[in-house]
Amino acid sequence: MTGALWELFFEGLWITVQLMVYSAALAAVVAFSIGLARTSRFWIVRFLSGVYVEFFRGTSALVLMFWLFFALPLLGWQLVGIWAGTLALGLSYGAYGSEIVRGAVQSVAPAQREAAIALSFTPWQRLRKVILPQAVPEMMPPFNNLLIELLKGTALASLLSIGELTFQAKLARLSTGQSAQIYGIILVLYFAVAFVLTRIMRVLERRAKASVGRAVPKGEGWFSRKLPVEKQGPEALATGGKP
Repeated sequence: MTGALWELFFEGLWITVQLMVYSAALAAVVAFSIGLARTSRFWIVRFLSGVYVEFFRGTSALVLMFWLFFALPLLGWQLVGIWAGTLALGLSYGAYGSEIVRGAVQSVAPAQREAAIALSFTPWQRLRKVILPQAVPEMMPPFNNLLIELLKGTALASLLSIGELTFQAKLARLSTGQSAQIYGIILVLYFAVAFVLTRIMRVLERRAKASVGRAVPKGEGWFSRKLPVEKQGPEALATGGKP
């Protein structure tokens, strides 16, 4: 492997990270907007947001990417490849994320909402001060999984000739013929990025839980051999986890 090939890989990795960040930002906006709309008291808002979710969950992100890049110019709009990829991934993964938001918001105990109403909180105050602080910690683990899936989904953009990691690996394979070595390297690079993302999301989850007094015990890390007390069953709960 020459230095030029490594430079090619890291250039592709940088574009992959950019595509992931842009798509994740759009997906987060879509997820919270549509997810909260799904809990609206107005049936038309729930209906329209439900149509959005069902449409984008039921269509292929790859086909949507092709449509935005190849078909949209026929209507007079031309998108650069990376923005077509960002839109397709952000809209598609935002639909999945909206269900995470909806489920987490609806999991907040009704008593919490009733207490906020008793304190004469406006709907916006109830959402900002009571519901979201308790719902966000529940969103973090599934959001972590969705972010990793989004990272892997950026490989679809290689079909638009965007110079991300998979596309650069294809060029390197065509020039050297070393398929096993080249694709082995990009597997490791994808794993490295996913590992860093997971650790970052884990830190954010801890902070979100700590903000509402639900800090994760230190023994609940990845390499802990002992389950948290609440996961050990009724006997462990009775004894506090002690033998």
